[in-house]
Amino acid sequence: MPPHCDSLDGPVVTAARRALEDTDVDLVLPYVHAQAEAEVRDAFGAAARVRTLGPDARKVAERWFFETVVRLHREGEGAGFTGLKPAGLDVGPVIPVAERALESGSAGELVDVLCGVVREQAEYRHSRALALKENAGKDVAAAREYVEAALGLQVWAHHLHRQAMTDPHSRPGGDEHA
Repeated sequence: MPPHCDSLDGPVVTAARRALEDTDVDLVLPYVHAQAEAEVRDAFGAAARVRTLGPDARKVAERWFFETVVRLHREGEGAGFTGLKPAGLDVGPVIPVAERALESGSAGELVDVLCGVVREQAEYRHSRALALKENAGKDVAAAREYVEAALGLQVWAHHLHRQAMTDPHSRPGGDEHA
């Protein structure tokens, strides 16, 4: 997972910051599973009280609340919490496009980006395997190289398809969408 949900400018901390500013815990609750709601509410109450004790207390309370919410969010995804990441990290080319798709209401750009990457990789892997196939009959080493590329294409395609059909937050052995 790219550094996004656990970064200081990611959606979880952004919602937590807004919740504190607006004194509305409901703004951050959608980012945690229902089982974590009571802990978030308790942490929110404590952070809201401590924030009023001065600038240093405010910083500590906010950081603690952000860490609590992100930790619980990550637990809900079945992932570990390794601390908050700084703002401004590179999240790769796809997350900003996905965010724009959600803002604009259109998935067109996202579909174009993803299909372009898949097309480029499929064509590259396929043409590489076909090029190696031409020499596969020369000797065992050449045949091995072809088999590795051919099976690599198949395994890559299988994993890509499986990932495309899987719920992004499912746990191992979880449900897959058909």
